[in-house]
Amino acid sequence: MRYVAELVCSQCGATFPADRTMNLCPVDSRPVQVRLDLERLRATKGPDGFWSPDRPNLWRFGGLLPLDCDDPVDSVHIVSLGEGHTPELPYEHPIAGKVGSRLTVKDEGKPYHGYGANPTLSFKDRGMAMTVSMARALRIFKLAVPTQGNAGDSLARYAIAGGIEAAVVMSLDTDLPVMGSVAAMAALHPDLVRLELVPGTIIDCGKRVREHYVLRGYFSVATFQEPGWRTEGKKTLGLEMAEPRGDRLATRTWELPDVIVYPTGGGTGVVGMAKAFDELEALGLVGPKRPRMVCVQASGTMPIVRAFRAGAPDITPKDPGRTVATGLNVAQNVGHINVLKIIRESGGCALAVDDEAIRRTMTEEWRERRFAWSPEGAATLAVLPELADMGMIQPGDRVVLVNTAAAEKYLPTVRDCFDGGL
Repeated sequence: MRYVAELVCSQCGATFPADRTMNLCPVDSRPVQVRLDLERLRATKGPDGFWSPDRPNLWRFGGLLPLDCDDPVDSVHIVSLGEGHTPELPYEHPIAGKVGSRLTVKDEGKPYHGYGANPTLSFKDRGMAMTVSMARALRIFKLAVPTQGNAGDSLARYAIAGGIEAAVVMSLDTDLPVMGSVAAMAALHPDLVRLELVPGTIIDCGKRVREHYVLRGYFSVATFQEPGWRTEGKKTLGLEMAEPRGDRLATRTWELPDVIVYPTGGGTGVVGMAKAFDELEALGLVGPKRPRMVCVQASGTMPIVRAFRAGAPDITPKDPGRTVATGLNVAQNVGHINVLKIIRESGGCALAVDDEAIRRTMTEEWRERRFAWSPEGAATLAVLPELADMGMIQPGDRVVLVNTAAAEKYLPTVRDCFDGGL
């Protein structure tokens, strides 16, 4: 925690000590974030001296994270399983070719030679690596998470590695491979992992965490409920999109994408990436221009899309629907107000896509390119024609789609999309 200055409420601006164990802001019940002392970081290490490009995981960003792996005090608390440093792959698509944009995929669900790899094949590993590491640093040894799948899988894996207890409160709608993975970890490590299955969605699981586990001494690390730790892990997505590579490596030039298309459930990644870009600007590494943030939701559960269309500053909760993209089935979250603000300030938009389009995209892309999209990732590709029609993507734009997890984690629900098998 070498460069952490304090915690700050994302809405009212109230500040709290950096080492305070807290959930939401007690003033307005909104999420808090980690504020870094960027002036001290720059004075100590220079504009990008925090960056260690030879380190093949998310900890390559050193002092720009709450725990600095180069600091001997911080490093003993860090639990790393190789997470982050995933590739941004060029992706050929007729729409991008017609517009003249450069389409890439940030693939979080598959190991690639020469890169890091998320151990549970999901972007959730970024947030949970940071969460477990911060918990160890602050001597918190019991964590609880409500989940519809990947977050619970990830917390269980990192809790075992970090030697802390984890209660995973999981929706019965969770895809079977993920449920089986957590059940196996709970069976093999009953002293560290507890799995409870709850009917309903993540909203029902969150209620169970609050009303049962928190009262028994567990610290909730639900989306945006912890003091910015998962946001700090997810912000490394944005840092990796911006870091020097290729021709820019020799000059150490940082560069932001023009458009980011992101499948949005809770939205931690959106807030994290926006925070990353602000910090890079404060360090003098990028300018004020931001990527247009496009948040994609499932048409059955689209609180952000409804609020964006209505011009509302925050969502109006409605009952969740059902979708093959289980990670998008988030009907309400206290952090959605921040996501909406980021979308509007960036000149982006929020779009919805139905399950038929998601399945069709998965099927066609596997048949034509043998690329296995997760349902959430496929949602980002499915809206590409609409983005082109809107003029949201322009000639020469670098457009990044985020494929958040491996398709294998959603079997057997999506097996029909992959003729011949994965």
